[in-house]
Amino acid sequence: MSAVAPVLTASDAGVTVAPALYGGPRLQPAHFEPAHVPSEVARYGTEAHTLPVGSPGKVGVLELEFALRGAGDARRTELVHHFQKSPLQIMQPLYYNAARPDMPYTYLMTAGGGILHNDRHRTDLVFGPGTSAHVTTQAHTKVYRMEAGYATSLVNLEVGDGAYVEYLPDPLIPYVDARFYQRTAATVHPDATLIVGETIYAGRLSRGERHAYAVLASDLEVTRPGPGALPVAFDRVRLVPRDGRVGGPAVLGGRDVVSSLYVVTPRVPAREVADALHDAVGAVLADSPDQAARAGVSVLPHDAGAWLRFVGDDTVTSAAVSTAAAAAMHELITGSPAPAIRK
Repeated sequence: MSAVAPVLTASDAGVTVAPALYGGPRLQPAHFEPAHVPSEVARYGTEAHTLPVGSPGKVGVLELEFALRGAGDARRTELVHHFQKSPLQIMQPLYYNAARPDMPYTYLMTAGGGILHNDRHRTDLVFGPGTSAHVTTQAHTKVYRMEAGYATSLVNLEVGDGAYVEYLPDPLIPYVDARFYQRTAATVHPDATLIVGETIYAGRLSRGERHAYAVLASDLEVTRPGPGALPVAFDRVRLVPRDGRVGGPAVLGGRDVVSSLYVVTPRVPAREVADALHDAVGAVLADSPDQAARAGVSVLPHDAGAWLRFVGDDTVTSAAVSTAAAAAMHELITGSPAPAIRK
């Protein structure tokens, strides 16, 4: 007769085993909740009108990592790590830039069509040494009406030594009573290039909605890697409308669109970057019918690059300014013309 060994349990051995975390560490609040939410947004709390924070479908997680692969003429940037949890997802990276066949163009998507109350999104994008990549969104980001709580989005960018990255999402549209906080944090190696942009509409302009959202807060932080995280650029936006307006001349000044573009690069002198931005935007505004359009360009501290801010009333002009500025930077820094981005 064969002997059967007894099965020991954790309790038999006197060991306490913690229960498995639902969904793993990515679905725990420590991973998807911002470390700090601005008071203008946080005051709405997390009371659930329908689904509370952490419910199925309320937490979107996306992780992408790019690295150089191949050799010689076949060497190109490829997606080497990909994790997604709905509603965040991507299309397969495309290589349609004839002048840069090594450079993938990746589209971020949300399966839900937009952002709802108590949604929590987190996107982590890692670009390895020497990589080149363009990341954008499939369409405008819509922040829907909220009757309880608020929504947040965390975007973390890590740009390695010698990498060239364009992160240029489409405009964000806050609907009536929307409450939203977005934080974009980029860690950029001193020998890397990052072009990062953001555009915000005052609302659904075609419906006559202008600054009817409850609150819109946005933080952009660009730092260097290593101890101390040396800051390169910080941009804080806090929009809390009153009677269809926000702030004074320094905060939209009653206009419908605000766009920003930051260019952090060691490849071209900062003054040359600023001049190219000024020329590109000036050429668009010279032919624009938008009488409210204004733009300004400044050099970043320590000659790290330059930045652009545009305000206006016409979304067509805004799109033309953003496209022209990004294309000018692409050509100035890479030496090749920028392709038309397929949407």
